Amino acid sequence: MNFSNEDTSRIIEMAWEDRTPFEAIKQNYGLNEPSLIKFMRGQLKPSSFKLWRARVSGRATKHSKLRPSNVLRAYCPTQYKRG
Repeated sequence: MNFSNEDTSRIIEMAWEDRTPFEAIKQNYGLNEPSLIKFMRGQLKPSSFKLWRARVSGRATKHSKLRPSNVLRAYCPTQYKRG
């Protein structure tokens, strides 16, 4: 997939955010978790990619099914939603 610079920046931002689950990125940009990992590997410097992977690996907030039931949404302002 080819993304605009703006979309690429937003995907990276959402991937780093603790409160944005992988499912929200898939819904907005069509990247499932394995595709997002590949995308991030291509966009980040190797050291930054390693930091990101360490940060999100096993983090419950990055998976909707593992989140506490009182967390009902991901942060995704309307200006960034794809329609």
